[in-house]
Amino acid sequence: MNTNKGYKVTNKDMQCLGFQFELGKEFKHEGKIALCENGFHFCKRLVKCFNYYGFDPKNRVFEIEHGDAIGDEDDKMVTDRIIFLRELTWVEVLDNVNTGIGNSGYLNSGSFNSGNWNSGDRNSGNWNSGDYNSGAFNSGNRNSGIGNSGKRNSGDWNSGDRNSGIGNSGDWNSGDWNSGFFNSTTPKLRIFNKETDVPIEDIVFPSWLNFELEGWRYYESMTDAHITRGYLKALDYKEAAQLSYAKASKEDQDLIEQVPNYDADVLFEIFGIDRRNK
Repeated sequence: MNTNKGYKVTNKDMQCLGFQFELGKEFKHEGKIALCENGFHFCKRLVKCFNYYGFDPKNRVFEIEHGDAIGDEDDKMVTDRIIFLRELTWVEVLDNVNTGIGNSGYLNSGSFNSGNWNSGDRNSGNWNSGDYNSGAFNSGNRNSGIGNSGKRNSGDWNSGDRNSGIGNSGDWNSGDWNSGFFNSTTPKLRIFNKETDVPIEDIVFPSWLNFELEGWRYYESMTDAHITRGYLKALDYKEAAQLSYAKASKEDQDLIEQVPNYDADVLFEIFGIDRRNK
């Protein structure tokens, strides 16, 4: 096996950043090589080339031989010498970048996908782990919408089945945000355990509610200047909310009171944040 082989993508004219290459001709770079600066760039793995070039059949893909090289062997490298050995057909490219079969998209581990990043089969959309989806980000099957974990939804973000609406956890709903069955209307939004007529798009939520369930902890003392100065710690739900709230400005903290049906007792019950005497 020749360890000095790799792959390079060019435009349709066999150019890269204005440099004209030719098949079978050796090109040498005089002087020091530097990643992203000087020299001829390539990738050891073909799939990595498409981090830098569009996955477009108009581009051309070549197997190359290189000289001395530096860089990341699992990403991009640079060399002082390059020869274009042969051009790959697009069928070869698809076989190389997909682990499934019959894919016309990119980075599919499933089969017969025309979209990209699918682990399921026969998807025409992207990022699906289910099968027969024409939408995107579906983990269920036969969805034409987006972000469905259920089946046969034409709407979006449904965890139930056969919904044409949005955000339904039940089945056969044409309305939105229903948890039951056969609903054609959208229920009123419940906030702080009460219904409201205010549409969700008109509500401004405090930014401190966007908390993460992990936090950075710094070591109190250091005995070695080279060790990491802290570590990530998993937080429980209330602890994470309380830390986010404590770091927020007073204006952002007080914004919670503008949310419809604001109830300090419910806030305390959910997050352990006590504003009951304010």
